[in-house]
Amino acid sequence: MLKLKALCSVVLIGFCMGAFAQSKKPADYVNPFIGTTNYGATNPGAVMPRGMVSVTPFNVAGQVNKHEKDREWNSTPYWNDNTFLTGFTHVNLSGVGCPDLGTILTMPTTGKLNPDGYTYGSAYTDEKASAGYYTNRLTKYGIKTELTATKRAGVSRFHFPKGQANVLLNLGLGLTNVQGGAVRVLSHTEVEGYKMVGRFCYNSPDDTYPVYFVMRVSRPADELGTWKEAESIKTYEKKFQHYGGDLRVKRNNRQYVSGDSIGAFFTYHFDAPQEVVVEVGVSYVSIENARENLETEVGKKSFEQLVAEAKNTWNETLSKIEVEGGSEEDKTIFYTALYHAQLHPNTLNDCNGQYPEVGTGNIGRVEKGETRYTVFSLWDTYRNMHQLMALVYPDQQLKMVHSMLDMYKENGWLPKWELNSTETFTMVGDPATAVIADTYLKGLTQFDTKLAYEAMCKSAETVENNPIRLGNKEYLEKGYIPVDSEDKLWGNVSTTMEYNIADFALAKYAKALGKKEDYKKYFKRSKGYRHFFDKKMKLMHPKMADGSWYEPFNPLAGSNFSKNVGFVEGNSWQYSFMVPHDVKGLIQLMGGKRSFVRQLEEVFARDQFDMANEPDMNYAFLFNHVRGQEWKAQRKVQELIRTYYKNAPDGLPGNDDTGTMSAWLVFSMMGIYPEAPAIPEYSFVVPAFDRVVIHLDPKYYSGKSIEIVKKGKTEKAQVIRSSKWNGSTRRGVFISHDELTKGGTLQLQLKDFVSPTL
Repeated sequence: MLKLKALCSVVLIGFCMGAFAQSKKPADYVNPFIGTTNYGATNPGAVMPRGMVSVTPFNVAGQVNKHEKDREWNSTPYWNDNTFLTGFTHVNLSGVGCPDLGTILTMPTTGKLNPDGYTYGSAYTDEKASAGYYTNRLTKYGIKTELTATKRAGVSRFHFPKGQANVLLNLGLGLTNVQGGAVRVLSHTEVEGYKMVGRFCYNSPDDTYPVYFVMRVSRPADELGTWKEAESIKTYEKKFQHYGGDLRVKRNNRQYVSGDSIGAFFTYHFDAPQEVVVEVGVSYVSIENARENLETEVGKKSFEQLVAEAKNTWNETLSKIEVEGGSEEDKTIFYTALYHAQLHPNTLNDCNGQYPEVGTGNIGRVEKGETRYTVFSLWDTYRNMHQLMALVYPDQQLKMVHSMLDMYKENGWLPKWELNSTETFTMVGDPATAVIADTYLKGLTQFDTKLAYEAMCKSAETVENNPIRLGNKEYLEKGYIPVDSEDKLWGNVSTTMEYNIADFALAKYAKALGKKEDYKKYFKRSKGYRHFFDKKMKLMHPKMADGSWYEPFNPLAGSNFSKNVGFVEGNSWQYSFMVPHDVKGLIQLMGGKRSFVRQLEEVFARDQFDMANEPDMNYAFLFNHVRGQEWKAQRKVQELIRTYYKNAPDGLPGNDDTGTMSAWLVFSMMGIYPEAPAIPEYSFVVPAFDRVVIHLDPKYYSGKSIEIVKKGKTEKAQVIRSSKWNGSTRRGVFISHDELTKGGTLQLQLKDFVSPTL
């Protein structure tokens, strides 16, 4: 009897453990600290999918002199290696390479008031983060902090000890030296104002703009006021004597201050430990809209309710893809990558639909059910992130295309690197064309296709004053942009190759619209990369206007962080295979399949592959284009995942580039990858999981789901022996988007990997 009881106990324990494992949901796997070092430029702040607001710990101020905020080129408000926190910001970017935003900063303190953001900061412990939630403990003050967010508002809960407590709103700190702002005290619980931001990458110095806010505290303050250009506590005390007062008595008092280093405070005198909840609504249109956003999304909801809503929303979003098998670490890096791919582009319009238009100074309004998206880092995201959206979140992707076309109507051009309705013109190429064409060719055609074609052709054909395609005159005349171009531009080889990809996408789009002559024209242009191919080196070589090679030339010179003549953030090795639209043509130029494979292997053997940058990120998949060499793609992709992605702050290979590096991982771990824009197909490799299920949107796709299953798994390294789609054996390792989205099962039969004998 005793043995039976023991056996039942073991079975019960096992059942409970199994039930616990099954109860773990996708959001539970998200680790927002991944990418917060190694220049990943992500942050662990609380945010909703596509949220306008993220409440983020700000720990980069104080690391540099306060008059040189830009010296270290901090493109993120948070580095995991830093330990000095100066508050929590409410408008932030994730995975970008240039400073901007990182402002509207709140900070809880205790004791004597001190408005200097470079001295009131604190070390912190007990730091934790999950999807939609962040917490730490400020050791200097003994304050526990908790953060959460709605789409357009941030909510913080500060747990104060007994004694004097202060909630500071600091508009002087941010990631750049853009100046200007204002704050007005309205009551003992509310302030409003704006902060000027802009100049991403320090382009367009005149394109600064305001972000408006309304801030509320849950308890009436005992004392409150504002400060301006506070250099010391003494200066602050003088200002306090001038502006201060108990607004519970002087309710009609209106304290207003404008300038650069400004802020407001709420002070309390607690007889026992107390908590204060701080709510901040944000808008890029007006203070009134910021207030409406706050009231609509937060209202009377408790902090716990908001945390639960954020987690539920993240679970709903991330559950579009389900995975089984693999390690817990695998699931963590996978779902965190999917989480990062849901941050940008993010929402710009307010609850009432209003948003600032690009270049007009007017206020636009989206139609009901639409979203105006912003933060289009298209040089990065056109390669895989928008393809991920088209497959898994097609409704989001279509609304992003709608936003891009609205920008064309407002500004006269498609976006290149758009941020909060300002065009930064960062990076090179014509990436919007590739995104729109790829979206259409995947069957997502619910947009103004005629307007899109007009916009794409304008970028492709305009010679004078073309802000999208610099050097277009020579590109159209010669088929390439020479080093000694009439137009000064960055990386003539790289830029030409980017235009080639865009022209190929435009050609495919033209063909789909029945424009045969245009198809031929743009398809021919897409071969322009051949002008740079040096048969002796079997690499791309910059060329002069007279057709001669640029000399002296070192194909190894240049990298992500150093310049090289002809190339953008890379060198010839990292660009010579960036011809995703014409792999067969490149194989011929290389001298055939064997020569192509040898040269591709050389990229990795010479340590010239750069996982941290976009131009070569699909190189590993190129082995799939040579029959018999597919195993090299499978082995290399597995190696890259193991080498560059992990469950740690340095778990990204470098800058996440608004989700691009994360999208690479999501596709690669699922075992499928979209190699080229406007070629609606995927090549496949060994997935990281035993089973992957992608739930398709029935509004756009006929299939219910895509299931990717691997069979014959052992503990040894493995490659694909054979594959079946819905029970039928397939040849090769490619499958079309149309076939895939009709739904079904891709079964991959594995075999143990045996290294070929040389």
